[in-house]
Amino acid sequence: MELKTTKMLARVEDGVGWMVFNNPERRNAMSLAMNEAIPTILGAFNEDPTVRVVVMTGAGDKAFVSGADISEFEAHRSSPETIAEFDRIGDLAARAFADLEKPLIAMIRGFCMGGGLMTAMRADIRIASDDSQFGVPAAKLGLGYGFGGVKSLMDLVGPAYAREILFTGGRFSAEEAWRMGLVNRVVAVEELEPSVRELASTIAANAPMTVNTLRVAVNEALRDPGRRDLEKVERMVEACFASDDYKEGRRAFMEKRKPEFIGR
Repeated sequence: MELKTTKMLARVEDGVGWMVFNNPERRNAMSLAMNEAIPTILGAFNEDPTVRVVVMTGAGDKAFVSGADISEFEAHRSSPETIAEFDRIGDLAARAFADLEKPLIAMIRGFCMGGGLMTAMRADIRIASDDSQFGVPAAKLGLGYGFGGVKSLMDLVGPAYAREILFTGGRFSAEEAWRMGLVNRVVAVEELEPSVRELASTIAANAPMTVNTLRVAVNEALRDPGRRDLEKVERMVEACFASDDYKEGRRAFMEKRKPEFIGR
């Protein structure tokens, strides 16, 4: 995959697409070029039928993503024009996450701060090592924080924890993040990648159409009732029942063997 920056890496292994934030010398702080690469990577994974699951992680052992690259703020967030362009690129990255039709897992080690936490929150499942740290330091930097990010955090952890995270701007341990509901699971450092690989492999072996239908149903359930597209969910459910994978699942069950799903 050709990208305009070396600070993002992408590869496909055994049905899993890996997106790596590759800026370890700056604790994987997100630069503008890194954000620009996200739609290319996720778009390619979306179109690749061999990719069943996507995992995103940070290079090195210090950080998932430590936040936005503040060293770029003078050039890219210091005037109404540059802020508008910065936000446009961020919106395209956010849209790429929203348009991804495959399960997304965040493999988190080290710092997961600010925009890094917001990025991790776009995942369907978050697995963290026990040395990870989480937080949103906007209040310590004088940054404005948009409603969308605040609502996403509040939807995940509830208003009380969201207030504590945002008002203090502090750092929280992996154990505290698990108690709040920021992450699904905390594992020892040496167990992080094996645990994520096992999880990704398990999901990749399931029926892709069913998994995606379930993802859409969960996401629709999180929307305000008046904005839910339940007809879309019903169409997807009907497509599952009409699929070759449904036939294969039934046959495999009766024959007491592992099913081989093809995604149609």
